Amino acid sequence: MANYFLDNDDIQFLFKHIDLAELARIQEDDFTRNGDGDGDLAPLDAADAVDNYRRVLEIVGEVAAEVVAPSAEQIDREGNTLNEDGTVTLHPLVQENLNRLSQADMMGFTLPRRYGGLNCPCLIYTMATEMISRADTSLMNLFGLQGIAETVYAFANDEIKDEVLPRFARGEVTGAMVLTEPDAGSDLQAVRLRAFQDDQGNWYLNGVKRFITNGCGEILLVLARSEPDISDGRGLSLFITERNEQVKVRHLEEKMGIHGSPTCELVFDNTPCRLVGERQRGLITYVMALMNGARVGIAAQSLGVAEAAYRMARTYAHTRQQFGGPIERLPAVAELVTDMKIDIEAGRALTYETARVCDHENNNLRVMEFGSELDADEKKRRKQLSRSLKRMNGMLTPMSKYFCSEMCISVANRNIQVLGGSGYIKDYAAERHARDARITTIYEGTSQLQVVAAVRGVTSGSLNTWAEEHENRTYDDPMLEELKQKLVELRKRIDEAVKFVKTQSTSYLDLSGRRLVDSAIAVICGHLLLAQGAGDERKKRVARRYIERELPVARMNLEQIHRGDMSPLEEYALLAGPVPPAI
Repeated sequence: MANYFLDNDDIQFLFKHIDLAELARIQEDDFTRNGDGDGDLAPLDAADAVDNYRRVLEIVGEVAAEVVAPSAEQIDREGNTLNEDGTVTLHPLVQENLNRLSQADMMGFTLPRRYGGLNCPCLIYTMATEMISRADTSLMNLFGLQGIAETVYAFANDEIKDEVLPRFARGEVTGAMVLTEPDAGSDLQAVRLRAFQDDQGNWYLNGVKRFITNGCGEILLVLARSEPDISDGRGLSLFITERNEQVKVRHLEEKMGIHGSPTCELVFDNTPCRLVGERQRGLITYVMALMNGARVGIAAQSLGVAEAAYRMARTYAHTRQQFGGPIERLPAVAELVTDMKIDIEAGRALTYETARVCDHENNNLRVMEFGSELDADEKKRRKQLSRSLKRMNGMLTPMSKYFCSEMCISVANRNIQVLGGSGYIKDYAAERHARDARITTIYEGTSQLQVVAAVRGVTSGSLNTWAEEHENRTYDDPMLEELKQKLVELRKRIDEAVKFVKTQSTSYLDLSGRRLVDSAIAVICGHLLLAQGAGDERKKRVARRYIERELPVARMNLEQIHRGDMSPLEEYALLAGPVPPAI
């Protein structure tokens, strides 16, 4: 039987390479929580937990390969249906996929066991999300919205948690992040949808939301303006409501890709709702946490569609005969295919590292909140650790989303190029992968916004903090040690560029952001691949190819930064040309 976990050597390599035992230990509080509603389901020790993770991933891999993947083409062609009463009927095969995942208990991936969840780390969920995305990129937008349940668990009161979370874990409901509006896309501070209270203190919602992924879901987390006199993000709160007659889908977007994922325009008409957490923290605290998790999910989604596209190109290059042999013997094709594979492995290393750090941050916060027996010194240590991990994730999360989403579009395009004319027609899934990949650089924050977020970490010292541990590592292999020294030198050049940028205007930091972030990603991915190469001959060669390929590009980017060219801003009207007349 096909299995998207067992057939992926790189995911299995990382499953063994990353210290999952340590991750399991902090996830399970040193295996002391056999109570707390866990019953007999809690692992006995690290080996038991890691074995459970493997079993879970094998189940996801089998469902993805045997159930989800075969239906992807039909779902893409037929899509979902908007009904006259403002409800949406999912494609029967989409519903069947969700049912099968629910039957396998995969819809409460990261929730605690007392709510019926699996209590898996974010890293394991990220691996599962990648496999589902490889099978059908659009289904990830339903499977991958489990972060909504995580947000409810993190910030809602016990009444809401006890009512909602078991239903998520059983797969009875799906959810939606209801954030974007017609006039408030990336600028969520401009949200206008109104939340108001009646004389009894009950909350209601009025207004319109647009571009809502799975907006037809049963549980809606809605960002709304609860303080009409405050016009910025401080006037926004987060609310939860359920699908009912007072919230309707007015329109289903006709999209380029991800046709199995319903993207809705919603109208709220005095819709009853409940406040999540505290007033005025909706955007500043709750939505930012929700979006950070979603961005790691999009990175995993990007890896999945890239993996699917790469595999098609690899097979086609091996089997397509031209000029007396398979086209993979042609240098230009060989370079395309090998760099597709290396780019995916670099992105996977970065994303899994991000998920690992997220797990450490989330678990540290959980211990701080519920660890009533912590002494003063331990509380102080954990507060310092929390600040450090938050800064690190503030850099790694947008980096992962940016790098992997841009990478998957490139891989999908190169797949079409390898297939030639066959890639441009619908006989092959290559064109579907290209259409599905294109959204990843847009939703949950565009690539440009991810760069703005990530570059703050590069310029504030988070890159140096992350790199320090890897730079202090010594490799027995001379080639790996030499490559490490090249990364050390590149990181120093980044420092020099950062110092130069800080002497310029704030606008120049934003203008230079992509080049700084690209260079920093080369350092981080290079070190991660070097560490993998220390115990594996093939990975050593992957590290060499990646680092030697990226070093000249990074040096060029840093040299351009030192030129201080502001012409795209200072001469915008001249260089961009006049605004074209309306047709």
